[in-house]
Amino acid sequence: MRGLACVLMFQTHCYDAWLGGDARKTRFLTGSQLLGTLPAPLFLFLAGISFALVTDKLIRKGLTSAAITRTMARRGAEILAFGLLFRLQEFLIAWGWAPWSDLLRVDVLNIIGLSMILMALLCGFTLTVWRKTSDSRPEMSQGVSRWRAALVIVSIGVAALIALLTPPLYTTWRPNWLPWPLESYINGCHNLGVPQSWLFPLFPWAAFAFAGLAAGFILFSDPARNQTAKTLGIFAAAGVVAILAAYGFDHSSFHLYSVYNYWHTSPNFLMMRVGLLLVIALVSYAWCRWGLATHGFSPLIQLGQTSLLVYWVHIEFVYGRYSILPKRVQTISGASWGLLEITVFMVILSLVRTKIDWKKIEWKKMVRRVQPA
Repeated sequence: MRGLACVLMFQTHCYDAWLGGDARKTRFLTGSQLLGTLPAPLFLFLAGISFALVTDKLIRKGLTSAAITRTMARRGAEILAFGLLFRLQEFLIAWGWAPWSDLLRVDVLNIIGLSMILMALLCGFTLTVWRKTSDSRPEMSQGVSRWRAALVIVSIGVAALIALLTPPLYTTWRPNWLPWPLESYINGCHNLGVPQSWLFPLFPWAAFAFAGLAAGFILFSDPARNQTAKTLGIFAAAGVVAILAAYGFDHSSFHLYSVYNYWHTSPNFLMMRVGLLLVIALVSYAWCRWGLATHGFSPLIQLGQTSLLVYWVHIEFVYGRYSILPKRVQTISGASWGLLEITVFMVILSLVRTKIDWKKIEWKKMVRRVQPA
């Protein structure tokens, strides 16, 4: 799934950065931008699933709630630090024409990191309450199903709460009494006075991480591990139901909020995307289990192994000063050729990162060989 997210991200960024003139008025760009609504939810959803996997292992090892919270919050803080470092790098590369406010832009890495910290706090609190109110220990067999069910229910509840709070936090309940760098993490206002659609604030984006957390705890349960295909099939069926429900609510005459914005704040948007993610999970599993990915090298799987690296690097060659094509002047064919080049380059970079054992390279001997006698 991460590999698919990377490819969708590449095409969205390439066409958005490079297409110009009449090409920006075509349905082609509209379709590209529509596909572009999937990578961020995919990355956040997968962050929740990965978080559930690691947390499950820590619980089974018998770690205390406080130790689990510290461990997982530290991982989230590392991702947040990468996000801040990425913004600093982009600002320094664009020195002279980038505004200083770019340093405080809320991007997807920031929200993945913050979401992981919030998930750590939620899991730690839930496990603490569980251990105080239950006679069975979570790591013992009789307590496993119950604490997992509790975490699934709480995670779904938090995701739903984030979705329901998003519209008012963008309109009538805006926390505009906060400094804009803090408010931007809530509704993406940045320093422009109103919420911006191109940023990734906690509301609603963190909801995808909590949805992935719930899915992960279900997926890594003992019954689901033994019947992965069946579990993902149930996920996909639930996803189809969510898609149809979201479509029905969106086209109904009843609206819960006075200001309705489907693409940016509506709970229906979140429900539709979560449904699509559940369907994509089954398709990805089938691709890796029975599809072409089983026959030799798979670029999607390779990209998924280094998603952070390729995300970090490709931005500069698409949007940055070192863009491989002039921005906002390309035709569809020209931008498509650039997209192919970026994709191939990122696959090669990923291979270099994963296939070379850098620790075994004898750097000192190499340096001596190139030094003059």
